[in-house]
This record gives sequence, structure tokens and C-alpha cells, in this order.
Amino acid sequence: MGYKKELFILGFACLLLKCNKCADNINECDDVQQACGSNADCFNTAGSYFCQCKDGFENKYGKPNFTGAHGFCIDINECNKNPTICGRLAHCKNQMGSYMCSCSYGYDTNATNSTTMNCKEKDECEEAATKGEKICGDQGTCRNVDGKYWCECANGYSNYGNKQTPCSRLNCDGFSAGKGPALSLGGLAEIESMMRNSCLALSSPTAAGEGKPDGNTLLEKLLTATEQVLSPRPLTDSQSVTRLLGTLERSILLIGPQLKGNSTNMGTTETDVQIKVQRGKTRPTGPVHLTSGNASLSTDWETAAGTGTYPGFAMAALLSYKKLEGSVNGSFEELEEKGSPETSFQVFSKVVSVVVSNPFTQNLSRSVSITLRHLQDTEESPGLLYMCAYWKESGAWSTDGCFQQQSNKTHTVCVCNHLSSFAVLMALYPIEPSFELELVTKIGLGISLLCLALSIFTFKFCRSIQGTRTTIHLHLCICLFMADLFFLAGISQVKPEAGCRFVAAMLHFFFLAVFTWMLLEGVQLYRMVVLVFNATIRPLYMYVTGYGTPLVIVLISAVSRPNGYGTEHHCWLSLEDGLIWSFFGPVCFIILVNVVFFIFTVWKLAQKFSSLNPDLSKLHKIRAFTVTAVAQMCILGLMWVFGAFLFQEGTAVMAYIFTILNSLQGTLIFIMHCLLSKQVREEYALLLSCICTPQKRYSDFSSTNPSSSQSQGSRSGQHTGESPI
Repeated sequence: MGYKKELFILGFACLLLKCNKCADNINECDDVQQACGSNADCFNTAGSYFCQCKDGFENKYGKPNFTGAHGFCIDINECNKNPTICGRLAHCKNQMGSYMCSCSYGYDTNATNSTTMNCKEKDECEEAATKGEKICGDQGTCRNVDGKYWCECANGYSNYGNKQTPCSRLNCDGFSAGKGPALSLGGLAEIESMMRNSCLALSSPTAAGEGKPDGNTLLEKLLTATEQVLSPRPLTDSQSVTRLLGTLERSILLIGPQLKGNSTNMGTTETDVQIKVQRGKTRPTGPVHLTSGNASLSTDWETAAGTGTYPGFAMAALLSYKKLEGSVNGSFEELEEKGSPETSFQVFSKVVSVVVSNPFTQNLSRSVSITLRHLQDTEESPGLLYMCAYWKESGAWSTDGCFQQQSNKTHTVCVCNHLSSFAVLMALYPIEPSFELELVTKIGLGISLLCLALSIFTFKFCRSIQGTRTTIHLHLCICLFMADLFFLAGISQVKPEAGCRFVAAMLHFFFLAVFTWMLLEGVQLYRMVVLVFNATIRPLYMYVTGYGTPLVIVLISAVSRPNGYGTEHHCWLSLEDGLIWSFFGPVCFIILVNVVFFIFTVWKLAQKFSSLNPDLSKLHKIRAFTVTAVAQMCILGLMWVFGAFLFQEGTAVMAYIFTILNSLQGTLIFIMHCLLSKQVREEYALLLSCICTPQKRYSDFSSTNPSSSQSQGSRSGQHTGESPI
């Protein structure tokens, strides 16, 4: 029992101790971030707490007092709740838990509290005068208006409708209609008159805004009027081109600042233009790229704006002419004076004009890059180079200040330190002949001429081989000798022009005659196989055919294409107007006919060899004649296969092959028809013996004994088997 009392007392004491601990209050606001968030204040209460949002914040659920489990604070957008909180002359900008007021452009305040603005109008004109700045330029008057200022320009000056930019001088006298080439160039005077009137209206303070077209409309009118000038016919003189280019450049310079957008593209059948304009209080910076037609321009806004007085805008324009290259394709006087007399030039791209607002473009601090597309896809070569040129006011092309940065067969990139109208020129230089090729030509043709001379001597004076075939070979060698002689002496002698044309005509005639006599040889072989008796051809018929046919072809060609004889680099037929086919056409026809004759001859020979009683001696000789004729035709025909490419660029290999084959002609004829002939060798031996033993000359060659002549003719007939032929 005693123990129960003690246990009761002990339990009661523990209960009192526990209740004493519960009586201590817990402060939930010790961790306000966890209880209410960062945008609220925490208030502790007995056994609880509550949160209240800070100024500039509110409970998302609306109740001012809340706990973390029943709300959180969000920013109050004072600018939306009260649009006039900053007043009429200021702008409100919301911030986290607050807002900020700033005065509108043209107004200012002295208040230090950004939420209690008292904006007053700012006098920019007075401020600029205090600082010594001329915000309207030298000839502009500053007028302060409500919240801004205007620049009123003096007569002859304009700010192109943007009244808060400095006044720039307008040179309306540059559009001087009624003098110079404009009178003779239909439509140019109207363009100058239109632009002059527009310039005067823009520069007159009293005419501001009255009846003036906007920039885009004026640009359209300018390009349409230019189309009417250029479309009927090309310009005929360089002064008209200079006047037109200058007028359009000044017109673009006047129209550009009046355009509505920052970039404008427009085109007609004669021109394409792209104009970019940047406006602002400060000079623009950064790159600028323009593309128009077949050209592109790369520069920067610093170059376009220049370093002089900034007029409140910067402009860059690229104007491309689609057909003007034909009118400026002959004004190379300055380039011809500096270069070789034999160098020729040709405009090889579209003409483009580059216009910028920078008034000082004659010596730019940074060069501009202009990429121009070629009129044809042509690679540079040792005799062909691309040049970057500009059009001078004197009416001629010049390369001063421009150079070619890079070039391929389609485009050339030009870099220039001044601005004007530009184009790519193709310069054609005379190609110096290779020393090795000249040496091979002289040695080869020299050997050929020597062999042909020996062959001519043999065919003319060797009595044992006289006959129709020998006559054909004689005249074939004469024609080939003359052709090689003219080729060696005059193929490159282009001056004087009349002499070059004569050499070309002689080469045309004699090479055609060579093929014609070769055709007669094919006919003779055919007659020898097919006709047993009377196989000869009358000499008159041979001469008429061998020399008359090529003469008629040359005469017709000379009358119809007189300028086709002789080129800039060689005395041969021109490859441009089709005259070359007056040679290759007959040559192809002769080769084709000869092939038919030779095939038929070989077929007949095969039949005769297979007959019962063939005349083997005669058939073997005809077969030998046929083989030599075919070999000769193959060499001559193959030579002119390569000769077709001889006078074109980049054909050095063709020239070597042509020269070698041409040299083989004379050598081949001498070997086949002279050295391989037993009768000719015997005559050579007899001649050498006479030279070595002159005392026997009279008895061997001067005998007039009929029996001796008859005996010799008999031997000749035995050797050839064709003395009557």
C-alpha cells in the first residue's frame, strides 16, 4: 500500500513537468522564407502566425493575411493597373515590386524620384547651341516644337523629308538638260528635266509636300525612262554613255534617301537596281551586301556614310545595266596606249554602277569588292586574262585603282579604292610561239622541202618512169612543196594585212590542190585495174581538175568571205564565220571518194589474183601502187585531223603532231616513189656514175641513135610494164 502512494506521487510529478513544456510558444517566423516566401513579412501569434505581402506585391488569392499553405505573393504591375501613374509626358516601366517612370523623347525632369515624374519639354535647339553643335547643319535652322525639334533648310538644301536630320546641299545643276549629248540622245533630256524638277521641289522650302512623288514612285519613273532610252538602239558614242551613267548615278543619289523602306529592289528589261538605306542619329556600322542582276557588292556602312558631316542617313546602291556592254565595247584607248599594240580588249561582263551617300569616293579608306559574272564561261589562259576596269568621265575604260582579286571561268572579283561604273574586260595577248615548236617546224619542213625537191627533180627528169602516175606525183609534189614553203615562210606573218591574206589564200589553194591530185591518183589506179586498154588520162583534163577545182573554190570563198582570210595570230582561214569549211568540206569529200576507189581497186585486184592466168608482174606493181597511195592518203588525211585544231588556243600537242605529219609527207613520197623504185635507183646510180666519171657523160646521155632510144624505151617498158600509161 505504501508503494502505491509513492508511485502516484511520482506520476503526478511527471505530468506536471510535461504540461510545463507545452506552455512554451513556438515562433514559426524564425524561418520566414519557408513560412511566407521572400516577398512577404511574417507575423507570429500565440500558437500560430500569418503573412502579409510587402509593398508592390499582393496575395495571389486576394486575402491580405494568409499562411504559407494558403497563398503566396506576386508582383503588382502598377503600369497596367494605372496607365497614367507617370503622367502624360512620361512612360511607365514595371519592375519587381515597383515601377519606374521616364520622360518621353523631347522632355526632361529634375526629379530624383523615378516614380514621381514632373516632365517638362526639353529644348534640343538650345541645348545644341549651348554645346556648340549644329544639329541641323550649316544651312539649317532649328525650331523647337512640342516634344521634338525640326530642321528648316535654306533654299538649295534638304533633309529629304526627315525634319530631324541635318540639311544637305542639293546640286540640282547636275541635271542640266539642254546641252551636250543629251540633245542627240532621245529621252536623256527628259530624264534630266524630270530629275531637275524633283530636285528643285525638294530643295525649295515653299514647295515641301506639294505634288512631290515619293522615292519609290520616282525610282520607277527613272528606270522606265531609262528603258525608253536604251531599248531602241545601242548608244553610239562614248560621251553619250558618260552622260547617261552620270545622270543615273546622281538620280539614285537623290532618290535613295526618299525611299520608304530600308531595302528596295526594282528592275526593267534594261536595268536592275538594289538600294539600301540606314537612318538614325548615329552613323551606321557593319557590313552591307548588295546584289543586282549579274553582279554583287560587298562593302560596309562606314564606307557608305563617309567621314564628313553625317546627314542622318547612309545609302548604298548597285545599278546593273543588262545590255550596255555593246555600247562600251570599243573605248580602250587608254589601255591600248599602255599595253602592247597587238593586245586586244573586249567587255566581258555587264556594266554596273556603285553609288553611296559618301560624297568623297575618289580615294576610299577601305576598298569595295565587286563580283561580276562573265558573259561566257571561259577560263583564263596564257593569252587570255581578265581585267577589272572602270568608266572614266573622258569616255574610256581605265584600270587605275582597281585590280582583280580572284577569277574563275564564270566570275571575277574586283577590288577598287574608288567608285564609278565597272566591268570586267577580257584582254587577249599574242601568244609567243614556243622555241621548241619553231625548231621542230623549221627542221621538219626543211627536210620535207628537200625531199619534195628531190622528188620533183626525179619525176621530171627520170625517163624510165614517165607516165600518167608520174605526172600526177610530179604535180602533187609541186603543190605540197609550195604549200609547205608558204607555211614555213608566212603562217605567222600577220602584218601587213594584205600580205597575210595572200599567204592564207595560197595555203588554201595549194593544200586543196594536193588533195585534188591525190583524188586523181585514186581515179588513175581504178582505171588501171578496171580498164585494160586506154587507161591514161589526158593531161589537159588532169590540169583542169588538179588546179581548176581548187582555184574555183578559193575564188568563191574570197569573194563571199574576203575578211575570212587571215586572223589576228595566223595567216590561215578564220574559224569564226564558217570559211574553214571551204577547205575541210572538199577535203572530207575527196577522202571519202578515194576510200571508195581504193576499196573497189583492192576488190578487183583480189579477183584478178584469183583468175586462171593472172599477169602477176603487173598485178604486183598495181598492188604496190595502191598500198603507197593508201599510205599517202592516210598520212595526209591524219595530218589535217590534227590540223583542224592547230589554230585554236591550248593546242600545243596538236601543233607538234601536225608539224611531224606534215614533215613526213615529203619524206614519205621520196622514200616510196623514189628510193623504193628499182628504176629510179638505177637512174640515180647512172647519174652518180656520170658525175664521178664526166668523160662518159656524152656517150651515156647524149646519144641520138634511134636504136639506142628504142632500146631504152624497151627497157623502160620491161621495168614498169606501163610505159604507155
